[in-house]
Order: sequence, then structure tokens, then C-alpha cells
Amino acid sequence: MAYIGRDTDKISNVEVLDNITFDGSSSYTLQKGGSNFTPSSANTLLVSIDGVVQAGNFTVSGSTIDFGTTVAGTSTCDFILHYGIGLITSVSDGTITTAKLGDSAVTTAKLNDASVSLAKLTATGTKDATTFLRGDNTFQEVPAGGITSAHQWRLTTNFSGSSDITSNLEQVDSDGYGGIGSVMSQSSGVFTFPDTGVWLITAQLFALCNGANRAHLIAINTTTNNSSFDTGSVVYTSMYNSGNDTYANASCSFMFDVTDTSTHKVRFGISTDNGSSVTVGNTNQNATAFTFIRLGDT
Repeated sequence: MAYIGRDTDKISNVEVLDNITFDGSSSYTLQKGGSNFTPSSANTLLVSIDGVVQAGNFTVSGSTIDFGTTVAGTSTCDFILHYGIGLITSVSDGTITTAKLGDSAVTTAKLNDASVSLAKLTATGTKDATTFLRGDNTFQEVPAGGITSAHQWRLTTNFSGSSDITSNLEQVDSDGYGGIGSVMSQSSGVFTFPDTGVWLITAQLFALCNGANRAHLIAINTTTNNSSFDTGSVVYTSMYNSGNDTYANASCSFMFDVTDTSTHKVRFGISTDNGSSVTVGNTNQNATAFTFIRLGDT
């Protein structure tokens, strides 16, 4: 049978709206919980002003209630009750606080692609078109491709016997030589790398002997603590005893992971069986020489 009276969706649905703060105007915005509220009609509202319940003596348009006359700013709104289903309309600009947002309420899908700018990122480092964001939340310049440093040095003067090479060293500077990147430096034959990274070190030996016991070697000796050196690579050569000057050459190489330029260094050593065997040097061309190539990052 048909139901006579109010619709069932209006039963036991009383809502308490926010009290109005009067300021001498005749119309005010209805709100619930700080958000604009549109009632079903003016007839579904009860408004108490200074202890007097008002009903049917005001009009409603959307979320605006108009009393038809000014309400003094000294008056007090005791309560506003709405009976029935209402509608919360659009929230006023700037009224939603961070406390109103639930944890994880804003998902990635709700973020506009262009809404997160560089200024919003907390990563350290320079933020511009020349850098990229690393997994450790830092900005870093994009490494240059290919080899970034390559240079050659050489021994300029002959010496005899066994010894570390501690003097008469120069960077190659003749015959159209060309190096790239930061330059190696040396002090008393101990070479310091200009940058960290994995370096390919090559030692080239040119030897001379006239006599017996003609074994001759060159070694690449490295340190990782700027103190004790170990042999990373070594090569021997032996010259035939012909009764005259006999020449030989040999080379060796070592890939050195330089993680700290203050502790990771290299020097070169010579050992001979015959004290008169000569390690040949030349200031005009590479005889005994050394090549340093930075292959990439450590």
C-alpha cells in the first residue's frame, strides 16, 4: 500500500549545521563542517537566534540563507538544524587543511604529470638541465662519454743498474704529442692521479747491455695507502751476449682502481742482473715511457 507522509529518506535524518556568525547582513552561507551546504528547502531548516526559533520566515537559494532583513552583529545563532537530505557543495578555496587529508589519500594517479617541479624535490646538489637524479636522492652531472683523460710520460736520461725511477721524468712534449683531460703529476717518481676512476697503466722498457747476465725487468708498483708499494705488473727481457751492445724492449700493463687520489699512487722500478745494463731514456722520443688512460668511474 502507498506510504502517506514524508518520504522515507527524510525520516530520522537531522543534521546539525555550523552556527552563523552575524555581521549585520541579511544573507549568510550555510555550512556543515566548514563546507558549503545546500538544504532540501527552506522548510527543512530550523534556526534559533537569541533563543527564538525561526521557521518559514527566511528563504534559501543554494547554500545561501536570506532572512529578508538585517541581523544585528550582536545577535547569537544558537543552532541550525536541517531535517532531511541535503547537499554539501563545492568547498571554498583555501579551506581544506592538511589535517583534513587522510594518510595515503593522495595517490600517484591523482598527481598531474606537470605538478611536481624541481623546486619540490628535496634532493641535494645542483638542479638544472645538466644533472640527473640518482637513487641516493642527489643530483649529479651526466658523466662524459668515452675516455676523459689520457697522457704519456717518459724517462729522459739513461741510467744503469737496479733502482726505482725517481728522476729525469717528463710529460711527453714532442712530435705533435696530444693528451686529453687532467694531467698526472709526480714527485721523486711517485705519480699522483688527477681524478678517481679505473686507470690503465702501461710501462714500456727500452734496455741496452754489453756483457753477461743480461736479464732486465720493469715493474709497475702501486700503493693504496700512500706508504707501502706492491708490484701490480712486471715484465722481463733477456739480451743475447753477442760481445757488442744488444738492445731489447718489453712492456706490461695494469688496471688500477683509484678510489682516493691522496692514497692511490704508482711508481716504476727497474731490476737487472748486470749492473752495467742500461735503462734507456730520451727527451726527444719515447724509449722508456709510461702511459696513463682513465677508462671510467671507480
